[in-house]
Amino acid sequence: MSAAVSLVLDRVRAEGLLAKGRPVVVLLSGGRDSTCLLDVSVRIAGRDVVSALHVNYGLRAAASADERHCEELCAGLGVALEVMRLQRPGTGNVQAWAREQRYAAAAKLALAMGGDVAAGHTKTDQVETILYRLASSPSRRALLGMQPREGVILRPLLSFTREQTAAYCEARGLQWREDETNESDAYARGRIRSGLLPALVAVHPGAQDNVIALAETLREEAAVLDSLVEEALDGRAEIELASLRTLPPAIRRLVVQRLADEAVGQPAPGAARRTDEIAALADRGRAALDLPHGVRAIAEKGVLRFERTPPLRRARKSRAQAGGHNRTGNGRS
Repeated sequence: MSAAVSLVLDRVRAEGLLAKGRPVVVLLSGGRDSTCLLDVSVRIAGRDVVSALHVNYGLRAAASADERHCEELCAGLGVALEVMRLQRPGTGNVQAWAREQRYAAAAKLALAMGGDVAAGHTKTDQVETILYRLASSPSRRALLGMQPREGVILRPLLSFTREQTAAYCEARGLQWREDETNESDAYARGRIRSGLLPALVAVHPGAQDNVIALAETLREEAAVLDSLVEEALDGRAEIELASLRTLPPAIRRLVVQRLADEAVGQPAPGAARRTDEIAALADRGRAALDLPHGVRAIAEKGVLRFERTPPLRRARKSRAQAGGHNRTGNGRS
């Protein structure tokens, strides 16, 4: 066994995200990282409990060739493959749509087999993700990066670089497909990959490792902060405004963000930046403040809670005004 293969297998086994006999659905694009991940999953978990999902979005001329490659790869490894073919939506963020569709389909497959979903994110992807989030979202979460496990999502290759996954595939004689859009400036991640990262490495050769090391330190510190937030909330989904105001500013922001996130069931970026306004809501009566991402802060009788922002009501308009009858109606947007 080559050194490149031993390095990956030994470390992934030691980290325990993949284990013999534990079912896993591998997100398979056909690129070097997902190809490496599929082979590693088979060698650690066993081909009987490993399956793969390939999503053909039809966005690239090479999409059909990518699909055929994944079929051949899975046939060679003895792995069941599920192929999804989707059509691009007319509007919106295409990458966000593609990611949402991919993970939703994989989670459904994993649920049916009682397993996890494995994504081929690498150390290189981690650095790009942190830099992207740092540029686009001024929050503490931006610097924490991706976790090795988030719910059913596993990232067994997060401690390896893209070069190491390529070396693994070469040593194992595995072919992979190159996605030309990865190097394109059309998407933000491509601009980070081709422009920002090389510039940082030019400043300091250890730039990527330094970003990763900082993220790991901040994740450890985040665990301490999270425990302080839990202590302040004491298991509740609300807090007295008087108590909120006595907290140190940093904990106060984290409490507000936690309550906002839990109210909508997902991250609600920007809520913490409105902490001072929220803490200043009146102690008497009822007051509300609408926040970004569909969150509303409500202060009632001195207690702060959060809920989803209700849909806007369309203005009532009489049919007489519209040239019709006197009946009125309303709807929701």
